[in-house]
Amino acid sequence: MSKSKSIKVFQYPACSTCRSALKWLKEHGWEVEAIHIMEQPPTVEELRTLIPQSGLDIKKWFNVSGEVYKEMQLKDKLPQLNDEEKMELLASNGKLIKRPVATDGKQVTVGFKPELYEGNWGNES
Repeated sequence: MSKSKSIKVFQYPACSTCRSALKWLKEHGWEVEAIHIMEQPPTVEELRTLIPQSGLDIKKWFNVSGEVYKEMQLKDKLPQLNDEEKMELLASNGKLIKRPVATDGKQVTVGFKPELYEGNWGNES
């Protein structure tokens, strides 16, 4: 491979799903820039780009099984917030974001499923 493939991954080191995603990407020749999602979550500006690139509705970006989501009672509150308010919430606390979030600047994958990664990241040359 003549050209290096680079990907940015917002992840949490203690998360086994994140570790699996990083391992998969490295095994498939990606140069990974791992960003600690708790210390440096995506900014509102980054989310304005990442969310549309993911093809997912913004509510799919929330870690609905996480403790912070439950503590903040977001299941009841989220439907009343507009997208800008939801992005501000996500940017304010990395624990609210479903992880990992992988991007090459053109496309975005949220979470890790090998078949999804194979479709998005496996066929690059």
